[in-house]
Amino acid sequence: MKKYQLRCKNTGEIIGDFNNWFAMNQTCPDGSNLVTVEYFGDTKKIKELINKKECDYKDSLWRYFDFLPLYEKKHIISMGEGAIPVNRWHFLEDYAYENFSIRCKVFVYRNDENAGTGTFKDAAATVAASVLKEAGVKEYVIASTGNIATAYARYLSLAGISLSIFIPENAQRTHQAEMGTYGQRIFKVRGDYAKAKRVAAEYAKKYNILISIGNIDPIRVEAKKTMVFEWLRIMDEFPTVYIQALSGGTGPIAIEKGVEEIKDTGLIKQMPRFILVQPHRCNPMAMAWEKAKKNEFPEGWLSDYPILKNPYTKIPTLSTGNPTTYPIIADIVKRSNGEILSFDEDMALDIARLATYYTTVKVGPAATVAIGGFFEALMKNSINNGDIVLINIGEGAKRSPEYMEAMNYSTVEINSVNECHRFDRTIYRHQLWNALKEKYLIDKVNA
Repeated sequence: MKKYQLRCKNTGEIIGDFNNWFAMNQTCPDGSNLVTVEYFGDTKKIKELINKKECDYKDSLWRYFDFLPLYEKKHIISMGEGAIPVNRWHFLEDYAYENFSIRCKVFVYRNDENAGTGTFKDAAATVAASVLKEAGVKEYVIASTGNIATAYARYLSLAGISLSIFIPENAQRTHQAEMGTYGQRIFKVRGDYAKAKRVAAEYAKKYNILISIGNIDPIRVEAKKTMVFEWLRIMDEFPTVYIQALSGGTGPIAIEKGVEEIKDTGLIKQMPRFILVQPHRCNPMAMAWEKAKKNEFPEGWLSDYPILKNPYTKIPTLSTGNPTTYPIIADIVKRSNGEILSFDEDMALDIARLATYYTTVKVGPAATVAIGGFFEALMKNSINNGDIVLINIGEGAKRSPEYMEAMNYSTVEINSVNECHRFDRTIYRHQLWNALKEKYLIDKVNA
């Protein structure tokens, strides 16, 4: 019995399942590779799965097996990813009220708690490894700025699949080291991420190997749509605002898919407003969005975006200089009444230290950009009274040891006990808020 089918978004033509899709080299008859996955089961069953206390794989996204593109559970490769906590961060709520008179609730989605590699990418990797294993795939290719390849390297290793990884020259050494420990091949390309993607595609074509087709890959979209189901399961109120750091943008694509999939259940009234954030040194989507907005979104605006060659950013996982998904992402953002913003990445450490001081959560560089996006959104009047804000903590600081080391601000070197003095940790609270004061109009929170 058929469980699902892929359908071409452009023509509506039915492709079949992933076996057919792979046999067609992930290309529709019209030459595109934009497909969506449709399920034959009653989507109202998702409501039952959300509310069920006991079920198979209750501690992973595979709780939603009936609405993921896999036929047999025996092929599942999982380390308990996707079933992660949502925490409430009152200190950000206090900041919003005391400085902008905005009363909102602020939650964070703890992807740093994923058991695989501690990133947002573990969800995609578990579904990819499982689907590829079921299809009998033995080799695979992926281009990445770091996090997605690290997750795929681990999960595909468990599936017995050989993975050829193409990364740009600015990829973090720690990512390379971790990928290498799983026995997967890493090709470090002399150039930026755009070049790494190009060489990866040439390699896949030369040797006739399947390749991840990036942020629009239906495997990734199906995996990450389960975010929507999980928010409904563990949150009392569905988010009205969703904030994440933006590189390519599978997240908003997947959230829209998840919301669409359960629209008939009555569980969700509307799509959250998407506030997507890029570091200021690699922000082509934010630049394009700001231009379009200034010109009142003229005809053809979705195709008008800059291409940054060899972008330099301190956050290499967000170094997508050629934003080929901009037409898709910007359209989703506009329909949600959202924003694409830039964040001054030189303030990333200040934001990370502040978050850790209040919550003990050690956020990674990309996640810091998302938190910074909350501050930017308030400055630009993009957060309203009554909003339920959910910030995606896409990675933890353990993904970047150098970053974790730089987060330390309280070590004092001494020779003897005479140089040691008692202290009150609140002195650091004042210090941390003061680091942000000039840019973000901080007033009463620092009192």
